Amino acid sequence: MRALKTLAVAAATLALSTTAALAQTIAITNGRVLTGTGTIDRGTVVIRDGRIAAVGPAVAVPAGAEVIDAAGGVIAPGFVAVDSGLGGIEVSALQDTNDLRQSSNSLSAAFDLSWGLDPDSFTLPVARLGGITRAIVVPQHPGSSGGHVHEDDTAGVGEGGLHSPGLFAGQAAAIHLAEGTDILVQPRIAMVAPFGDAGAGVAGGARGAEFTLFREILREVRLYAANRAAYDRGNLRDLMLSRADLEALIPVAQGRMPLIISVHRAADIRNVLRLAQEEGLDIILDGAEEGWRVADEIAAAGVPVLINPLANLPQSFEVRGATMENAARLHAAGVVIAIKGNEGSVHRARETRYNAGNAVAHGLPYEAAIAAITVNPARIFGLESRFGGIRTGAAADVVVWTGDPLEPLSQPTAIFIEGRRQPLNSRALELRDRYQTRTPLPPAYRN
Repeated sequence: MRALKTLAVAAATLALSTTAALAQTIAITNGRVLTGTGTIDRGTVVIRDGRIAAVGPAVAVPAGAEVIDAAGGVIAPGFVAVDSGLGGIEVSALQDTNDLRQSSNSLSAAFDLSWGLDPDSFTLPVARLGGITRAIVVPQHPGSSGGHVHEDDTAGVGEGGLHSPGLFAGQAAAIHLAEGTDILVQPRIAMVAPFGDAGAGVAGGARGAEFTLFREILREVRLYAANRAAYDRGNLRDLMLSRADLEALIPVAQGRMPLIISVHRAADIRNVLRLAQEEGLDIILDGAEEGWRVADEIAAAGVPVLINPLANLPQSFEVRGATMENAARLHAAGVVIAIKGNEGSVHRARETRYNAGNAVAHGLPYEAAIAAITVNPARIFGLESRFGGIRTGAAADVVVWTGDPLEPLSQPTAIFIEGRRQPLNSRALELRDRYQTRTPLPPAYRN
């Protein structure tokens, strides 16, 4: 009983301290404010109860507020990493630390990676020091951008051989990168599927096979949705997918859940746009290295694109037309873009801001680059009412920088996620500090 009372007191103390932290009012002054949609010179941002209470050039500092002087630096929204594996993978080469992929022969679309997220992942603080405060975590598949993914260890291929309906990798989730035990913001925010070479490989080797099989799966999902009772009684014909996968795909087939489609060459993009229009799907293009060639068609369809603006090499026949001007050309055509990090946006997620800077160097307007790593990702995934920019009422995801955040030498001096100040350290920095001044060094570290 005494132990229970002690736990209750500790819980109450923690709740009070958390409430007090959220109730604290913070005013960040004397900085150039990047709102995600514009710029305010010499602006002030007021944070109260975890949200942006005020922002502007002549905002009065509330009485009793903690004041942080940005010292002429930059006050920016927290960045959003898209097409990311943050919190879902630790070491790419070790399957035991990878909860982004699975090889079941009876599960594909229903794979919900949110159950495997790790708030203690060493990758989170490193990404946070790169200004990232939120991430869209996606399951891996043969067409993923991660670089260590193969068809024989992803959804759809397992013991017993190829399971051809495994055209879907599973469902994405939104997370925040604040310290704590629960990083999940929203599970099941999008479905993921590979097209192009990767999708064709899963479907049997040809693009035509994938499109045919994909449409047949949608028909079966709609048949199941309209006849659940008959399915339960065993009075419905055999269907290709498990019940879990069928249930997971209903919102996709009805256009209520976005489908992230990995696709690269211009011809495949055109066919995917046609498929989405004919089937009534809400899609997001991922990759689209040749998107600039069909930018007007993508814009006319109102389809957003997740891109890595550094992709510029013809590494395969799918990306013969890759160019570092892709981001600028898509934006000029009116396409909503979100800029990705490198290699699956896990260990190199912090490079998202570098990629945005490179896009600016190749023609993307500066404010469009900031939008592509803040407000655009939130908008693309239907979360713009919750975070993404610095505006009154939004979650207080705010980072104070020494200078332009798209410049590699700029560093964060303060990071807030939902109004809670985050530490400016990581395991990498702790190891540096541990051995930088240690004398003598352990034998393994001596020359």
